[in-house]
Amino acid sequence: MIAAENKIVLVVRPTRLDDLVVRHSTIQQAQFYVEHLGADFSDYLTEHRRYHEAARASEALLRDLGRVQRLQRQFLANFIFGPEDTVVVLGQDGLVANTLKYLDGQHVVGVNPDPGRWDGALLPFTIDDLPRVMPEELRRKRAVKIVTMAKAALNSGQTLHAVNDLFIGQRSHVSARYKITVAGREEQQSSSGIIVSTGLGSTGWLKSVYAGWAATTRTLMKHKVEAPEDGTFDWDADYLRYFVREPFPSRTTRAGIVIGTITHKDRMTIVSQMPENGVIFSDGIESDYLEFNSGSLATIGVAEKQGLLTV
Repeated sequence: MIAAENKIVLVVRPTRLDDLVVRHSTIQQAQFYVEHLGADFSDYLTEHRRYHEAARASEALLRDLGRVQRLQRQFLANFIFGPEDTVVVLGQDGLVANTLKYLDGQHVVGVNPDPGRWDGALLPFTIDDLPRVMPEELRRKRAVKIVTMAKAALNSGQTLHAVNDLFIGQRSHVSARYKITVAGREEQQSSSGIIVSTGLGSTGWLKSVYAGWAATTRTLMKHKVEAPEDGTFDWDADYLRYFVREPFPSRTTRAGIVIGTITHKDRMTIVSQMPENGVIFSDGIESDYLEFNSGSLATIGVAEKQGLLTV
């Protein structure tokens, strides 16, 4: 009865061992590689076994409730989700975040496949919870937590969404050059790049930047001032925060616009002055990027869509 009405997409990922076998052809060669480096191969085997057992168990439970399609992480960008699909993600947290940015209104149920290994801030459920949670979710009786996303739009028409953060800068470690405009201010800059963070992402990369900034400030001021806030804010906050990494003041560049907020109504614009290797990538995944070279103009702001995380 229910099975004929509901479509459930189960998103899974390769384990570390799966990735090693792709690189080294066999488990034996992967084992030789890991142990040659002095690492414990048994941990790779345990993680691999538990994850695949969790995937099989999850799929079996979900098949009692609907039509299930298993989807590998690498196919997310090209997969067409139906508007009424329910998406179950067999974590880690990064897989949940990566899935959310390809959705538009579909609910995501985050499942922790190995609670002893992963903390899982975005994985509120275990496999044992599925028989209780999924019938309620399929009837849309579960509460959802809203996740604000960021969006980068280029003058070429290309766009990129981010659940955690956007990075705008150079692919390598050389300085990025650009013109930045935000909140009515404009300047030429040379820096290590710009991080634009959502509330969800503020507990990660942005928080680490703030932590370094706070420690440096305390040291320079000889502990005479309080540390600034840690930079975190609510997942559903209708604004973004940005931080310019290591801006370099010179005769032609400035370092006045270094930290601030992009409200829901405002936008940041950045004009690339990098002849090559300029990029915009999202959520720490460097392979998921837009080229951002000389002449490209990026408009950065709160995305028009939100992530919906079942809780």
